[in-house]
Amino acid sequence: MSRVANNPVQLPNGVEATLAEGLFSVKGSKGSLQMALHSSVQISQEGDTLRVSAKNKTREAVALSGTFRALVNNMVTGVSKGFQKKLQLQGVGYRAKAQGDMLNISVGFSHPVDFVVPKGITAETPTPTEIVLSGADKQLVGEVAAKIREFRPPEPYKGKGIRYLDENVYRKEAKKK
Repeated sequence: MSRVANNPVQLPNGVEATLAEGLFSVKGSKGSLQMALHSSVQISQEGDTLRVSAKNKTREAVALSGTFRALVNNMVTGVSKGFQKKLQLQGVGYRAKAQGDMLNISVGFSHPVDFVVPKGITAETPTPTEIVLSGADKQLVGEVAAKIREFRPPEPYKGKGIRYLDENVYRKEAKKK
């Protein structure tokens, strides 16, 4: 059984949460997020703390209460601090350039790849071989980073490709004669 839901979620200063009929929304300095609640989960607010609990004590409801507590915590953290993913391009001639909501990536194809960054995510390129994605929605930031990484995942022989900054790529030894 989930014990994650027993921990309350603290609301930092400047973050306000609202509970409507089946809808939970959070607003902060980095933006606003909203999520639909499951019918077997309820959220109660006492001052600046949020508590997630199961409406009934079935196994599914208790498990969902832990999941929704984690999602609520991610939403509160996202609108107050934000989330960030860093990608690194490794290979000769591999580079990226951010232009507004467009990310131009050259990773060894005969043509550059133009990736449209979704609304709510900001893409920056501090160096030509580094991409920094940031936003309030943790799931969306990770999803966009995974889509960009899909263009050229790191290969095991030379290690060329797009990788997360803290990712270790297992290197294989080349064939011997």
